[in-house]
Amino acid sequence: MKIILFSRPSASTNSEHFGALIEGIKARNIDFAVNGSAADWYTTQGGIEVPQCAIYSSMEEALTDDSIVISYGGDGTLLSAVRALGGRKVPVLGINSGRLGFLATASLEDTESALNALVKGDFSIEERAMLKVEGDIEEEIGFPLAFNEFSIQRQHMGMIGIRVEIDGRNVANYWSDGVLVATPTGSTAYSLSAGGPILTPGCHCLVLTPIAPHNLTMRPIVIPDSSRIRLSINTRDPHALAAIDNEYFTIHNNSSFTISRAEEQVFLVKLQNISFYDTLKKKMMWGLDGRESKL
Repeated sequence: MKIILFSRPSASTNSEHFGALIEGIKARNIDFAVNGSAADWYTTQGGIEVPQCAIYSSMEEALTDDSIVISYGGDGTLLSAVRALGGRKVPVLGINSGRLGFLATASLEDTESALNALVKGDFSIEERAMLKVEGDIEEEIGFPLAFNEFSIQRQHMGMIGIRVEIDGRNVANYWSDGVLVATPTGSTAYSLSAGGPILTPGCHCLVLTPIAPHNLTMRPIVIPDSSRIRLSINTRDPHALAAIDNEYFTIHNNSSFTISRAEEQVFLVKLQNISFYDTLKKKMMWGLDGRESKL
């Protein structure tokens, strides 16, 4: 087994914790590699010494057939790790140093037990869907797959118009701050904040969620993930913004995009028999009610 460590410079990460993670890997005689930006950051901030031979500049060059990626940071870091994988079938474990950690489920206190579980093979793999985005995408974005969502948003104060077609049929013309299409995984992220429903990871569906629609009758729609969604933009401004997960880029007026379920998937490492509903209750305090303690 080879552990591919991925992290990003962030105020939420800690050099001491990252160093302890590396020492834990070394103590178990596990081969490992660290992305270059993280190695530079933790060396500068905390004097963490990473051997030059263990530093990689691209995920592809570091991967082996038995690799497991460990993302150290928050959910945004895990999204970046998934993008760095480029759709490759490699398991990903998130160790959370951020605030919520809905995807990065292992806590810092779980690091030792997590490493032991990886060595023993005492874990399961959960397959998660991704979105394929086609259309007017800037070349530097490169990887046109989304784990959480694809969104279109206004760049300035004015609303934007977005025509939505599903499988060739016009569904609605939204006047709003934007529109997003989310996977079941992404339903607990931006979509939830915009008033969308929570979808369990095993649902074979997507959610189309308007962002602050001007017409109050406009509501999120849950649709089969076999659908093809086309979004066309009409705005008074010459530009708007689009995002594939946490990668933003500028789009021109009259741009259009087609979104569908990708053939590629994300493979999340599950260390314990914790259900999606357990995570909802723990991370989002789902259904929290002071009366429960009295039952």
